Amino acid sequence: MQNVIKFVVFETNWGHFGLVGTESTLLRTYLPEPNLEKIKLKILKDLPSAKYDRIFLRNIQEQIKAYFEGNPVNFGPDIHVTLDDLSRFYRAVLLACRKIQFGKTISYSLLAKKSGSPAASRAVGNALAKNPVPLIIPCHRVVRGNGKLGGFSAPGGIDLKARLLRLEQQIT
Repeated sequence: MQNVIKFVVFETNWGHFGLVGTESTLLRTYLPEPNLEKIKLKILKDLPSAKYDRIFLRNIQEQIKAYFEGNPVNFGPDIHVTLDDLSRFYRAVLLACRKIQFGKTISYSLLAKKSGSPAASRAVGNALAKNPVPLIIPCHRVVRGNGKLGGFSAPGGIDLKARLLRLEQQIT
């Protein structure tokens, strides 16, 4: 029997946030934006068979709300994510990225080393751009070696990345 794909869009202090997955694994996250319908449309465009469930992944919803309220939340390994459709390299990068603690940043080159490919710092950025579960896998915590922010492909781009990092640095 195939797992039913469900989704929920809920309000945070920063806007509406979306989660998509099955009962056992998280498939996608959608970072906050003001328009509820816009997130729903994105979800249904990406995964048209997803069914809405208001209480879906309620514990993760509460953790995400707490994060955007300014609480130090590390989205740990108890949140199972699926990265099966990504290459081995991309999975390695994202799994290494997942270990970056709240309020900390590391460089693209250090993340390349931690993922087992020390010469692939440029490719790390491509892997992070394919992150299906931003925030849970905190790709916003990866910066250039000189401390500058680098890129961020999520809606809101570099401004959102800077805002996320400021939130975390204010708390730690």
